[in-house]
Amino acid sequence: MDPKARLLQALAARPDSLAGRTCFVGFDGFVDTIVSPVASRAGPGDDFTSFAGIADFGRQVLAAAGQSTNFELYPRMEKPGGNGPIMAGALAALGAQVTCAGTFGRPSLHPVFAELAARARLVSLAEPARTTALEFPDGKIMLGVMRSLDEITPAALAAAFGGDGYRAALGAADLVVLGNWTMVPHMTEIYGELTDRLLPALPRRPDRIFFFDLADPEKRSPADLLGALQAIARFTPHGRVTLGLNLREARRVLDVLALGQETETASGLRAAAAKIRGRLDLEMVVVHPKESAAGATREGSWWQPGPYTPRPLLSTGGGDHFNAGFAAGQLLGLDAETCLLLGVSTSGHYVRTGRSPTATDLAGFLA
Repeated sequence: MDPKARLLQALAARPDSLAGRTCFVGFDGFVDTIVSPVASRAGPGDDFTSFAGIADFGRQVLAAAGQSTNFELYPRMEKPGGNGPIMAGALAALGAQVTCAGTFGRPSLHPVFAELAARARLVSLAEPARTTALEFPDGKIMLGVMRSLDEITPAALAAAFGGDGYRAALGAADLVVLGNWTMVPHMTEIYGELTDRLLPALPRRPDRIFFFDLADPEKRSPADLLGALQAIARFTPHGRVTLGLNLREARRVLDVLALGQETETASGLRAAAAKIRGRLDLEMVVVHPKESAAGATREGSWWQPGPYTPRPLLSTGGGDHFNAGFAAGQLLGLDAETCLLLGVSTSGHYVRTGRSPTATDLAGFLA
């Protein structure tokens, strides 16, 4: 039976099977403003032509050197952002019970998180960070204001949950997602407290899943990134560890681990995932460019083409939806190849519709 048939069978047989599974997701939180940069304007409102791509936009930026210029950013929507909230929302849409800790507003939640708060338990540590996402046909440029992420510390997490709440939430979780290492300055410290103090005090759960998302580590030093990767490897005694990487992140990790580079082909992506997994001795590493995804375990490696569209309705959050779909497959006990298909399908549905799919949505999308 091929992966599509296996996945359709699983969705049909167990449409509500995530309802009893508990997820802990952290630790960021953004208010995202999605905008289209205007190349030329013919009239008011949306009567304009967008840039053909990032290179076209970049040429105009470079042409302004030594002078000055301005760009109009046409607002498309305001939405909750950050690796944690987007992945939490996607997991909740698929039926899981979700607790998400991050920066959602203080003393009250920012209104943009109201819908997520209705579907998941939110624990807020600080005001949200903010991102202006410039979307182009061939990618996006994210401009962030992130000072509030400095407030995400082990002490702040303990205080926000109160009493023994932080440890209790971790102990109840079947899936623990730790995202956005790059933008959270204290994340490696948080990793260390988890592996050194909190997790050893919990009842042993070899089946607990840990999912890590670095979030484009290019601006962090090689030494910092290497330290984070080593800290992630120390979660292995406490459960099943998966590291999820987009193509840019995978290339950076390959470089820091001195593993050479691989081509963006099915065999190259499988080799990249296998090299990183082997060096860190994790259960699984996933590499997901826009058009496909590859993964490697101790048993082998797989590649899965995605339902790629060159003109997505919304691309910001596509990677987080891939991660949610993949992790949901792990919670369902699906094999690695079928988890990859669930990941690319969840992302594919989202970028076409702007909505996090339910299990029923995915079954229809696949069919």
